[in-house]
Amino acid sequence: MAGFNGPSLPAEIDAIAREFSLGGIVFFGRNVEEPAQVAEVSRRASELVAGGLPPWIGVDQEGGRVARFKKGFTLWPPMATLGRSGDVTLAKRFGAALAAELRAVGITLDFAPVLDVFTNPKNTVIGDRALAVDADTVGTMGVAIIEAFDAAGVASCGKHFPGHGDTLADSHHDLPVVEHELARLRAVEFEPFRAAIRANVPAIMTAHVLVPAVDETEPGTLSKAVVQGLLRDELGFDGLVFTDDMEMKAIAARMPVPDAAVKALAAGCDAVLVCSGNHDLQFATLEAIVRAVEQEELPYSRIEQALGRQRRAKERYLMSHGAPQPRRTDKALAQVVNAEEHQAVAAEMARFA
Repeated sequence: MAGFNGPSLPAEIDAIAREFSLGGIVFFGRNVEEPAQVAEVSRRASELVAGGLPPWIGVDQEGGRVARFKKGFTLWPPMATLGRSGDVTLAKRFGAALAAELRAVGITLDFAPVLDVFTNPKNTVIGDRALAVDADTVGTMGVAIIEAFDAAGVASCGKHFPGHGDTLADSHHDLPVVEHELARLRAVEFEPFRAAIRANVPAIMTAHVLVPAVDETEPGTLSKAVVQGLLRDELGFDGLVFTDDMEMKAIAARMPVPDAAVKALAAGCDAVLVCSGNHDLQFATLEAIVRAVEQEELPYSRIEQALGRQRRAKERYLMSHGAPQPRRTDKALAQVVNAEEHQAVAAEMARFA
């Protein structure tokens, strides 16, 4: 999945879709002007169908400080407010409202909710992005959001497995280390992910964190022991596994992104995010994957498995909705995006800030 620069899809994205196929695009703040423009970019991207599979139109829209859509959209308080409220109905209303706005502008995949348990007050990278400080509340509120998204036809993605809640370093800049033993991870960090898997969450994102109790050398995204051993085999997850952005320094400072992408796929990930808008790097990453398969460094059966999961998820959320969406008028968008009832939900959440 590719990031890009500017408020419209560049020619390079079309070229990637044409030459390699494209798993999807990811919106960032740099791509956003206002809701109608987002809807038009989404419509254009949805036409980049290759190999019979439409691309994901993705975004990180959590609420609070991680919100790519701001101007013209409902401004949501941080997710910690839901945990403090203890109100599952409020979490469902939030999930339904957020999903409705995303769907109105063509978003089909939101990298949310955060399922990390915020057990370390010094952990600023997660902080109030987490739903709560205890695993049960995170799981309960997370499932409410996942189910609301599912009902609206928008794919959710729980993150960041195997848990980023008790770290100090920011994986955007360095490699965080999770020092806990496996028994503690099973009792705390894994619990919200177990709840999400029981709720049929379609996707989970990996964390660029080192967990020495599981793998002493490779961060979670690149670790077969984490992705295949824990997430797949132990927790029984057979949905999509997305990497976090492979250009984050926790990975990119240690090895070239194309090499890391091959390792992530070999570990069991199904989709690789390369988000900066460096299209040369995106092409190089795709070429590295093709070369690894050709040289039998990456089994083709692993690629087939990943594509099979992509097809099942896209059939569930994308292909059942038919042709690319028509252009939406500003009036039609205004009836959904930043609607009064959504603002009321945000105001109710804000009471628990």
